Amino acid sequence: QVQLVESGGGLVQPGGSLRLSCAASGNIITILTMGWYRQAPGKQRELVATIISGGSTNYADSVKRRFTISRDNAKNTVYLQMSSLKPEDTAVYYCNAEGFLQPATAPSRNFRAWGQGTQVTVSS
Repeated sequence: QVQLVESGGGLVQPGGSLRLSCAASGNIITILTMGWYRQAPGKQRELVATIISGGSTNYADSVKRRFTISRDNAKNTVYLQMSSLKPEDTAVYYCNAEGFLQPATAPSRNFRAWGQGTQVTVSS
C-alpha cells in the first residue's frame, strides 16, 4: 500500500501565498508522476499541475505563472507553491502519485494513490 499525507492548506487573503506538501510512504519502488488536483464545491475534480520523475511539468491554464510544482525524489515528496491566490482557487486540494510498489509477499505492481485532501480558502 502507498499512503499520501498532505499539509499546508489554510485560509489566505487574495494575492497571498501558500505552500502545499505531500509525502508518499509505503513499499514504493519508484514514483513516475506526482501531481495536484482540486475540487471546488459543486464542481468536478480538476488537474492543477503534474510533475514526472525527470522534472517535466504540466499546469492548468488557470494557474500558469502563479503556481509552481516541484518534487524531492529522495523524499518521495511533491510541493505546490501557490502565489497571487484568487478566490476562485478556493477548493480542496488533493495529491496524487502513480508508480510501482513492491508488496511484501507479491510481485511488484503499479499503483495510483490519492491523499486525503487539504482545504485552501482564499478570502478577505
